[in-house]
Amino acid sequence: MGKLTLKNAVFLAGLALGAYHLMVVSGVIAISTMPMRVTHLMLALSLLFVIKPTSEKLAGTRLNAVLSGLLVVATVAASAHLLTRWKAIAFSGGITTDMDYLAGIVLLAVVFEAARRGIGWILAGITFVFFLYPFIAPYLPGVLEGRGATLQRIVLVLTTDTQGIYGIPVGVAATYIIVFTIFGALLSNFGAGDFFFELSNRCTRGLRAASAKSAVLFSTLIGMVSGSAAGNVAVTGTVTIPIMKREGYQPHQAAAIEAVASTGGQIMPPVMGAAAFIMAEIVGVPYTAIMLAAIVPALLFFSSAFMVVHLQAVKSGIMPNTADLSGSDAPLWKVLLDGGPFIAAFGTLIAMMLLGYSPFMASLWAMGVLIAGDIVWNRKVDAAFFAKLATSVSEGARSVVTISAACAAAGIIAGVLGVTGLGSKIATLIDVASGGYLFLALFFTMVTSIILGMGLPTTAAYLILATVVAPALVKLGVPVLTAHFFVFYYGCISTITPPVALASYVAGGIAGANVNKVGWTAAAYAATSFVLPFAFVYGPGLLMAGTLLENAAAVLTAAIGTFAIAVAIIGCLNASLSPLLRMIMAIAGLCLLFQGLISAVIGLILFAGVIFVSRTQPTTQDEATP
Repeated sequence: MGKLTLKNAVFLAGLALGAYHLMVVSGVIAISTMPMRVTHLMLALSLLFVIKPTSEKLAGTRLNAVLSGLLVVATVAASAHLLTRWKAIAFSGGITTDMDYLAGIVLLAVVFEAARRGIGWILAGITFVFFLYPFIAPYLPGVLEGRGATLQRIVLVLTTDTQGIYGIPVGVAATYIIVFTIFGALLSNFGAGDFFFELSNRCTRGLRAASAKSAVLFSTLIGMVSGSAAGNVAVTGTVTIPIMKREGYQPHQAAAIEAVASTGGQIMPPVMGAAAFIMAEIVGVPYTAIMLAAIVPALLFFSSAFMVVHLQAVKSGIMPNTADLSGSDAPLWKVLLDGGPFIAAFGTLIAMMLLGYSPFMASLWAMGVLIAGDIVWNRKVDAAFFAKLATSVSEGARSVVTISAACAAAGIIAGVLGVTGLGSKIATLIDVASGGYLFLALFFTMVTSIILGMGLPTTAAYLILATVVAPALVKLGVPVLTAHFFVFYYGCISTITPPVALASYVAGGIAGANVNKVGWTAAAYAATSFVLPFAFVYGPGLLMAGTLLENAAAVLTAAIGTFAIAVAIIGCLNASLSPLLRMIMAIAGLCLLFQGLISAVIGLILFAGVIFVSRTQPTTQDEATP
């Protein structure tokens, strides 16, 4: 038997965590909501303290091992106490003891530390500011003034029921998210990445900017199951960015294209990342409703990305390339045949969710189909097969520990908002600041969403925005799902919004480009995304929430508007456009994105006018960059 190293211990712990949750969601283990969430957070945070060091400076030192060990012991002890007490507290109507209070203080302390280690100082700091509010509320001016609360009351509310750290976000992490991260790990380890890359290349071979379009498609497919923009860049960018550079894109352009495409993977159905599952639970709608609402915005996002990379290629003189980027000459039908298990797994996932099954049950069946398909296609079950299974379960479970830390931190924010009424006060502030005008309220919400989302993974950003900002839009009459989609969208694109743009930083590092230049270029390439949320608030057809005619009209005009904005961004059709024509095209795009007969007619006239003028100009190749 091999020596039990720390690496092996972490692997086994992840395997145990993943296997436990697979048995829980499949019904093999029957467990109540509260103990399931307590157990999940106990195991996830304990594993996080082992995986993530206290700081980079202390990584690998004895001091780090001691501190991490103490945190694991504290987490297990406090959680074990709550497991023995939760039923008595619930049945007594909330009667607690001094030991419950002490265990609560320990739990809150480990959640703050887990948020700091797993996500960073930004999330920990934001959470701590909200935690302090009940104690400073009596001394604050104006609408923020409150009655306040005692430390004991806040601690017990946040740790002994489902209003705080064991709220909906942790519940979603322990069911939906962990199952889908395991599903994503299975796809990765069984070769879905190679299949997606082959498929992307087949679909774009022979086109102008084939490498960039392949990167967009590849990143979309991978992003559907990764759920992390920065992680998606790290996985796909090492392959796509060098190819784009060889084709003729400048380093910052290649990095920006990859960052934009990887960010959009989180909004592409059927699997939209962890935040989408949390949204379904918070809003109280089936996940299929989230998928349906996301389809048009996601297609518009990637249509815009395709148009941008194509127009940039035209402007930079990049010609069509018939070479196969994957190094394989297999025809499309052979690629699809080899990818049969992955196609079947995705087909099962989508079909079962459309039939009304829960997302985690659909993913369990999809995993079964994937595994069975691999056995049928490869006709063997050996040690390597079981090793891939075990690795996938362990990797999938380990990838959820930081998400669980973010969910627990968000539970603190949600609990404080509920106890103190701060949520309604923030909504009142936005309402007063906007003077009751919806557009101003949306603008303030956009700015708040981008600022709060900077430096945070999408899941953590959305959790904060959903509890702090989205209720303000609902108070102004925006439908609940639309309000949450509005902040979710900006939480996603905050990863490519300077000055703190995580996805752009990772892409810039791979490309060897200036990260700030990558960030601003990515923001320019994704300009449509900054407008789309406003468009689907004013035009419900973009979220498939209008009549059939409204939906069809919204899709058609938005598609043309997206193209117009892409032209304005790059400044090129068959030739470079003057600044005036670019401005007119941008106005046309905005008019077409926002629903309305008059705005659509104006937009179409302006769009057609620019097209006509550009046709009269000679075709040139301009090497300048946007």
